Amino acid sequence: MKARVQSLLPSRERLYRMRWLRWLAPHLNHPRLWHLNRKGLALGVALGVFFGLLIPVAQIPLSGTAAVLLRAHLPAAVASTLVTNPVTFGPVYYGAYKLGAWVINGTDDEASTPEAVILAATQGPAVTDGADDRPWWAWWRDLWTWLGSVGKPLVVGLAIVATAGGIAVYVVINAVWIGKVRLARRRRRARGLDGSRRPPVPR
Repeated sequence: MKARVQSLLPSRERLYRMRWLRWLAPHLNHPRLWHLNRKGLALGVALGVFFGLLIPVAQIPLSGTAAVLLRAHLPAAVASTLVTNPVTFGPVYYGAYKLGAWVINGTDDEASTPEAVILAATQGPAVTDGADDRPWWAWWRDLWTWLGSVGKPLVVGLAIVATAGGIAVYVVINAVWIGKVRLARRRRRARGLDGSRRPPVPR
């Protein structure tokens, strides 16, 4: 299972070359950022999903910073920001806007079209790849500009969706990992390969 998950994540060399993570270089050598285990993977994916759903700008630097601070699996945190992509962006943001409008006003905002919501969400320069040459502080400026342009319903909706998504992913990954480990143990025991079930040595 570890080998399969590792093959789906960006390599260590690729992450070291990312422009957005270079300022974190002095902190990227901690072994827990690269060691693939249940807690690190679950937390890394949860952080990536949280920031990937919450904002369309500076997703990788924010998720990477959080992973370094919390000692989560860094490749998983970066890769999971792709939860929002050109295919999922429109439905996610429009659904979040409708949810936020319902929470704030108790009803949907029927006057807002999907096109208007998506246009508001993408106002300002969005960070989408490592070719961005702007200084690191420009991420925070873009984020502040974006928050001021999208409106309260979308911000509230995205906060709810991102928090729920991050928690759900964390719980699911932990449950799947534990389930697979237990299943593997049962199979080993059934085959007589576990030390506690080893057949007696003939005398």
